[in-house]
Amino acid sequence: MNKRFYNPQHGEMTFPEVVNALVATMEEDPKARYAIFVGTDSASGMREVDFVSAVVLHKIGKGGRYFWTREKSQRVHSLRQKIWHEAWLSFELAQNLIAALTERVALVYNLEIHIDIGENGRTKEMIDEVVGMIIGSGFAVRIKPHAYAASSVADRHT
Repeated sequence: MNKRFYNPQHGEMTFPEVVNALVATMEEDPKARYAIFVGTDSASGMREVDFVSAVVLHKIGKGGRYFWTREKSQRVHSLRQKIWHEAWLSFELAQNLIAALTERVALVYNLEIHIDIGENGRTKEMIDEVVGMIIGSGFAVRIKPHAYAASSVADRHT
């Protein structure tokens, strides 16, 4: 994965550096419980869409840290296309994280994909299909208002 990531404390990072930071944090306290959340949000401009994906490492009961990456794309033509692209970016990032972490650690963590859709608003009719795709691929999924990796962390950088 060639994307550039950013972290408030460490600045610009590569994907392997993000994985190293996640592993180092989990190895500092291997008895703690960890959750990793991946989510994407987007903002549309006149000619392009800014997609921001976030990786959040939550040390349950003790706070967390996050990393984010940006991808610009040509303007999408529908809300459905934009939501599916957000979901796909999160899914792809989660797959890459699982592969990299499986090679490196035997620590226990939960991984969830947070999708920026919810029961209220224009995206509610997409819940079953998008959530179904994520669950069918073997990942846990959350939607708004519980999808804060997408709706709060990623949204902060769009």
